[in-house]
Amino acid sequence: MPIHLPPVSRRRFLATSLLAGAGLIFRRNLLAAEKPLDEHFWALLSDTHIAADRKTVARDINMTGHLKRVCSEVIAEASRPAGVMVNGDCAFNSGEPGDYATFTDLLQPLREAGMPLHLTVGNHDDREHFWNSLVEEKNAPRPLANHNVALIETPRANWLILDSLEKTLSTPGLLGAAQLEWLARTLDAHPSKPALVMGHHQTANGGDPKSGLKDSEQLLEIIRPRKQVKAYIYGHTHVWQVKQDESGIHLVNLPPVAYVFEKHQPSGWVRANLKSDGMRLELRCLDRTHKAHGQVVELNWRKA
Repeated sequence: MPIHLPPVSRRRFLATSLLAGAGLIFRRNLLAAEKPLDEHFWALLSDTHIAADRKTVARDINMTGHLKRVCSEVIAEASRPAGVMVNGDCAFNSGEPGDYATFTDLLQPLREAGMPLHLTVGNHDDREHFWNSLVEEKNAPRPLANHNVALIETPRANWLILDSLEKTLSTPGLLGAAQLEWLARTLDAHPSKPALVMGHHQTANGGDPKSGLKDSEQLLEIIRPRKQVKAYIYGHTHVWQVKQDESGIHLVNLPPVAYVFEKHQPSGWVRANLKSDGMRLELRCLDRTHKAHGQVVELNWRKA
């Protein structure tokens, strides 16, 4: 499975919070955990770039502050999401152990609010450091021993999570033969439900091929003819963009939670609602004055 953080159990949450004297935070997260679950709602995040030192600033942005705000917004929703995805580049630069200690601590309110988290890795992550920071989750069984891949089955779609980290601090990504074989095999075993594929890096037709997946053509050769695949969702470029390739697959580029490379681009997260025949995406910008804040994109699935 990918790096997965389950919700904190109610009993553990109560005990920990009472011992810590959490007060207002305790009450807020407890109330959030009691909100109704929306099994079709997913919170999509990417590129958090959290440093060990919470005061770290990059490109005039304090990344800790941004992630805390996003977590608070997700918790404030009227219903709990079925899950929260963080699609890679979780760590600031080179994936140091302290980065992941701070990162997972910042995500704790989501877990206390009853939300499972699914985390992928990007080119600024270190897979071993990430695994080592999660004592309980490190030894969980994985479909592929050396990569974070997973099938997450939901009522209206299957999420297939990929691991495109080839080498830390090397910009392009790579899936590799074993992962591509796993993807094809898993898709063939689940042909009847829409499939949403998620990885950190863009494909060659999703952005600059020099910074994207080295084996994007091999990926496309797998997902294009398998008509249950409806979308490929990625991050990496720090751009919010939704388009469709010639085969009808939607290419969804998630915005960064952290900083943007181009000032006109938004930072924030995406509220995704799965429908029987598509998905509704709503952009939630951290800058409420940004012209794209609240933008809604309706995705209609290609014919099977």
